[in-house]
Amino acid sequence: VEVLLVEDNLDEARLALRALKKNNLANQIIHLEDGQEALDFIFAKGQFSDRKMEQLPKVIILDLKMPRVDGFEVIKAIRADQRTKLIPIVVMTSSAHNKDILASYDLGVNAFVVKPLDFDKFHEAMVKVGMFWLMVNNPPS
Repeated sequence: VEVLLVEDNLDEARLALRALKKNNLANQIIHLEDGQEALDFIFAKGQFSDRKMEQLPKVIILDLKMPRVDGFEVIKAIRADQRTKLIPIVVMTSSAHNKDILASYDLGVNAFVVKPLDFDKFHEAMVKVGMFWLMVNNPPS
């Protein structure tokens, strides 16, 4: 898995997936709709218990406001575990509230992106996020 996209808005998820695939930025993208699914996937539990946990995503693109388990709880769980704490997490949310930005960075996210409302700008933001985290960034092995 190269990209784990955790987004409950299906329209925004489709736009993000389209932008990444159209620009050949990720061949293996998993889209999940809430934080509980994300935690199950990352920690190989529940419906993902047959997955090898060692196969971690190169980057997680995460919404904050989601049903069941929100993005903040996902970040906390990922950063609290030695096996997952170094996975880059990019928060991509519609919230531009400073308290959400501060809380996200305080929990250890690598980037915070406010989703543009304009289709073309949203597409461009996804391409830039994908380009940096998949092509430019050099994560630890």
